Amino acid sequence: MIETLHHIQTALPGWAIEAVKFANGLVLLTVLFVPLERLFPLQRQAALRQGWRTDVAYYFLTSLLPGKIIVLPVLALLWLMHAIAPQGILTGVSDLPGWARFALGMLVAEFGFYWGHRAMHASAMLWRFHAVHHSARELDWLVNTRAHPVDLVVVRLCGYLPLYLLGLAAPAGNTLDWVPLLVTLVGSTWGYVLHANLQWPLASLERVIATPAFHHWHHEHLGADGTQHSNYAATLPLMDMLFGTFRASNAKWPERYGTDEPVPSALIDQVMAPFMGPLPTRQNTRT
Repeated sequence: MIETLHHIQTALPGWAIEAVKFANGLVLLTVLFVPLERLFPLQRQAALRQGWRTDVAYYFLTSLLPGKIIVLPVLALLWLMHAIAPQGILTGVSDLPGWARFALGMLVAEFGFYWGHRAMHASAMLWRFHAVHHSARELDWLVNTRAHPVDLVVVRLCGYLPLYLLGLAAPAGNTLDWVPLLVTLVGSTWGYVLHANLQWPLASLERVIATPAFHHWHHEHLGADGTQHSNYAATLPLMDMLFGTFRASNAKWPERYGTDEPVPSALIDQVMAPFMGPLPTRQNTRT
């Protein structure tokens, strides 16, 4: 039996093996979040809400594709960094204890993610891609996967850029650097919590760490221009507090989610639509 499985695995292309691994992750997330949302729901809604099939497809698309797209810009960034950055800074940062590199890496990456996310709302061109994520009319953990690949690549690059420039994610050597991997894992995993249809029992911590209440207000119904100026942070509300976009939650949660932006329902149409037609113009956009 083991030998048969081994032969099947070796016969599969690399992308198929990765898809199987990600499928296991999807099963684990389902087993974890579906019971929690049934037991402690924020709002009563069906477990299989409208659009869930599209979001499952996005789960595999965004798990398999962005990493392949982002590798070339990151390699170019590494080359540029080593060419222009003072080696003393890079060496000093890489000599920090592991826990300090990770803590500083989380803070620095969150700074980049915050401004990347904010740019997706401020730029008319970028909003076309980010509107896909905000098209969800109901929120649950699976909405976290609904993101255009261009959206993910832009925001991730904004987060990785300061990491690499400061040497936090590119120490010298041939070993795999775990800091950017762990930063990505924490951010990606926490994203499912933020979107969950879940009553958060520790709302008093929302100024320390982003909570479902914190992020649900970010998904409050938007006009077609995508203007939104609150709660952009992925994990640390400190960024919103520093830059004037923090909105504290209260007992009343958003009554409506989504956007007036016309977003197609089919996956392929959502992926292709932002590239079609003339670039939009935006007036009176507040950031």
